[in-house]
Amino acid sequence: MGISRSSRHKRSASGAQRPHYRKKRRFELARPPAMTKLGPKRIHPVRTRGGNHKYRGLRLDSGNFAWTSEHIMRKTRIIGVVRLMHDQ
Repeated sequence: MGISRSSRHKRSASGAQRPHYRKKRRFELARPPAMTKLGPKRIHPVRTRGGNHKYRGLRLDSGNFAWTSEHIMRKTRIIGVVRLMHDQ
């Protein structure tokens, strides 16, 4: 297992390091980000707890977007992505 969502690496309120009392567990599993790109739709199913599935969008060319000031939601084709420098 690689990435972990556990909080065992954090320090206690007094600043002391917590002792390691076990290895990583399956329920603490975290997954790498999808890093979704623009392009023809490519979606991979990801098995989650209880045998359920989430769907990881690896490439997308459309999406469901909300326009909150107008109180509407529409399926929209994505033409391009504007990246703001302070969103890093």
